[in-house]
Amino acid sequence: MIAELVAEVGPLWHERHRVRLEARLRKRAVGAGAKHRLVFIDRLLATLVHLRHGATHDVLACWFGVDRSTITRAIGEVRPLLATRGCTIAAGIRLRTLAEVIDHLGASGQIGIIDGTEIRVRRPAAGRKDRDKFISGKNKQNAVKAMVLTDIRGRLLFCSPAQPASCADITHARQLGLVKHLSGGPAVEILADAGYQGLGAQTGGRVVTRTVSSRRTRRSGTRRSTSADAKRTLHAGSGSSTASHTSRTGEPSPATWADAST
Repeated sequence: MIAELVAEVGPLWHERHRVRLEARLRKRAVGAGAKHRLVFIDRLLATLVHLRHGATHDVLACWFGVDRSTITRAIGEVRPLLATRGCTIAAGIRLRTLAEVIDHLGASGQIGIIDGTEIRVRRPAAGRKDRDKFISGKNKQNAVKAMVLTDIRGRLLFCSPAQPASCADITHARQLGLVKHLSGGPAVEILADAGYQGLGAQTGGRVVTRTVSSRRTRRSGTRRSTSADAKRTLHAGSGSSTASHTSRTGEPSPATWADAST
């Protein structure tokens, strides 16, 4: 797998690096200048470890024996290349954009699931203009948010770029063009939680969310069941008095029937 990534992403990274060098006003001869201490394979491994295990840039810098800024620059260069590569879900099927994911679900007749996930981040530096936007109203911490789309079995199909955590789930979905893709695309059913309520009306019912009325019904149903349980407990407590009215033949007396009916 690593060899495939190196063979596929490596030439793209080298090409971008060459274009960036040629775009400079002051050019050096080919091969001149300082050499990379962190070669491309190490940059790729550092990025994969960071994405998979959430290792910080400081820890990765110690592992690879470079400065933290080198790891930060390497991850910033490799991550867009991996995102452009897309997600391989089957032989010959690779999904890169949200539109391709919607088309794949429609062609295969599958149901999709969307949800927003928050990732805690370090507090932005003081004086940053949009510093307050990273504060999550849900978790009361600094975080970024991404929208994830999976199939009904939970297999990841799409993960959006991160946004500050103060952005609402439904707003993020609209910014990604989910409404446009579903309205003009194939008939796909997308399951979502209450954070996406309102997209169903904009997409012709293709986004199915749990409504507020259903939650109220369920809660009121819980209260009704609790009241019914209390009545059953009260009735069970009167079993001794019921037994006292039972005759020797096992037939309950008329008074017992009256108590039971009430």
